[in-house]
Amino acid sequence: MKKFAPSHEWIEVKDGSGVIGISAHAAKELGDVTYVELPDAGATLQVGDTLGSVESVKAASDIYAPVGCTVDEVNSPLEDEPELLNESPQDRGWLCKVSNIREQDLDSLMTEDAYKAFLGSDGAG
Repeated sequence: MKKFAPSHEWIEVKDGSGVIGISAHAAKELGDVTYVELPDAGATLQVGDTLGSVESVKAASDIYAPVGCTVDEVNSPLEDEPELLNESPQDRGWLCKVSNIREQDLDSLMTEDAYKAFLGSDGAG
């Protein structure tokens, strides 16, 4: 199950490992993505740390770690195909795979239904 941060990142955790990306809403708001900066494998992140950035025709935005974790792998195809973030933000457009996830950080994240309600309540949905 994916959990969402108010800053529009998601994490899906299975068997102690996770995958992080940005929400479809964030990808749509960004417009056509032209560049993705990914974290370094081996990086240790705390909640709210910048894990990368995205540049689009509309804006440049930082991407934040939704949980404390260690980056194990990055989605290197994004470097040559940044449009994957627009085409498949919650599947093939994932950003990084992580481990050493701070389980307690997951408690502050939203379920998909709560995230959809959040989008509706902030006027962006």
